[in-house]
Amino acid sequence: MVNPARVLVVEDDDTIRTALVAAVESRGWVASAMADGDGLEGVLGTFRPDLVLLDWMLPGRSGIELAKVVSATGDAGMILLTARDGVDDKLQGFGVGVDDYLAKPFVMAELVARMTAILRRRGRAPGVLEIGDLLVDLDAGAVVRAGQAVVLTGTELRLLAFLAGERGRTLSKTQILTQVWGYDSYDPNLVEVHVSSLRRKLEESGGSRLIQTVRGIGYVLRAA
Repeated sequence: MVNPARVLVVEDDDTIRTALVAAVESRGWVASAMADGDGLEGVLGTFRPDLVLLDWMLPGRSGIELAKVVSATGDAGMILLTARDGVDDKLQGFGVGVDDYLAKPFVMAELVARMTAILRRRGRAPGVLEIGDLLVDLDAGAVVRAGQAVVLTGTELRLLAFLAGERGRTLSKTQILTQVWGYDSYDPNLVEVHVSSLRRKLEESGGSRLIQTVRGIGYVLRAA
């Protein structure tokens, strides 16, 4: 069995750091978290991350300075998280070896997709999710149910990828909102409408219901 990917989170905001760790662990990866860059060199040597999520504006050494350390001590992938989204800022990040750049505030589902892409290129994440007769090809953005292609919108695909990645786990509407639409979305009707549409498309071929409602809580995707 292949060991799960290891992701190091360096973020000084407690709420964001907790959410990032939860997102990493929800994918079955191993997370380690730091509030600043103190002791980064030691963590890189002992934890040996496959990917590092770096906040740019940190107390002490900045994310840019820490990216230089990561580049000099190993081959871990890096994603820089910051409210600074100017072209010069991005070029500065890419210039020190950062693989990707995501401006705050961001949608967690997009970050997870970018993490997955980097880890997949490094052979550290699967490209296809299989649940019963459902195949979700994350690389191609393709979905197949019982041998038949299922055409989804971008939002429906993000929703399905999240539910499939969390298969077997009951998710509240709030969890789905924050992961698929972002932290500034508060309308649970978004979830209901898109789950309904997604269900219809997945069941058009006559397949059984994969996305089940857990009354009073939310939804769960299970193999039939």
